[in-house]
Amino acid sequence: MLEKFIRQLAAANHLTDEDVGLAVDQLVDEKVAAEIKADFLCHLALKGETVGEIASFAAALRQKSIEPPLETSWRDSHVILDVCGTGGDRLNTFNISTTVAIICAAAGVPVAKHGNRAITSQAGSADVLEELGVKIDLDPEAAARSLSERNFAFFFAPKYHPAFKHIAPARRLCADRGQRTIFNFLGPLLNPARPSAQLVGVPRPELCEPLARVLRSLGVRRGMVVSGKVNGAFLDEFSILGDNTIAEFYHMQGFATSVMGVSEFPLNKSALADLTGGDRKANAEIVKRLLRGEDRGAKRDAILLNAAAALFVANKTSSFIAGWDLAADAIDSGRAMKKLQELVISNR
Repeated sequence: MLEKFIRQLAAANHLTDEDVGLAVDQLVDEKVAAEIKADFLCHLALKGETVGEIASFAAALRQKSIEPPLETSWRDSHVILDVCGTGGDRLNTFNISTTVAIICAAAGVPVAKHGNRAITSQAGSADVLEELGVKIDLDPEAAARSLSERNFAFFFAPKYHPAFKHIAPARRLCADRGQRTIFNFLGPLLNPARPSAQLVGVPRPELCEPLARVLRSLGVRRGMVVSGKVNGAFLDEFSILGDNTIAEFYHMQGFATSVMGVSEFPLNKSALADLTGGDRKANAEIVKRLLRGEDRGAKRDAILLNAAAALFVANKTSSFIAGWDLAADAIDSGRAMKKLQELVISNR
């Protein structure tokens, strides 16, 4: 079946909803060779995924996921936030969205962080949180308690998407070929906690509106998708080094697209090299220095700008500037580092 779809994609023909359902069944089938799965994913990426294809893949894979038992009354009375980049920008920045997630939790927003180990980077969110001492593989009941009691839970993709273990070898083959896949887009769309607000970073500005449309089709009430310019490339985060392309929506209001500069923010003079990360150990040290308020340079600017957006999307603040100030206060008051320590202690 996948070989048929490979020929279809090679001819630049899009997949129907039915095609996607059949393809997903093949991708999660352990009897189908990883090489064939990788060929399919690479051909789909080379053709270019449509909004419909991405939405269909997300819907089909969500049906196969494990949903944590969050109480309906608690869910209805809270905005649940996820903040993450899709990956794929290959600019080797440190774990910005993971740091931002902890800061937002410290600022009073329930954060359901969905993530995995590194595939196209040196250290994924799971890697750096594990290095920090946060338990990454909580079972659904424990994760639901952590989210409601401590404003933070990490949802480790393999734990909640057991079928993914049969896709991982194909993704690694694609990464070895230097080819990103639809799963770079799908990660933020498959959060098993079903967040009501999401800030998603993408590595190309033309992806902002399509991904925002997919988010809303999946039931997200408040969403923002951003791609940040830096030199001649783009970050899957808000950039402190150039303009940011944004697509956003709130409840059932229409989409708004814009380009936002950063001149109104009190930024340090910096370059991309100032945002560079390393392996999991190096990035964990970066996160701790930022949460302790010891790093006052470009890395702090990056997390404050992204946290400002996340807090605004979560309806915690009424503007980016107010979000910036709230995030800075969460760090400087010690609440951010205390939140990390609380998560480490509670997970023992």
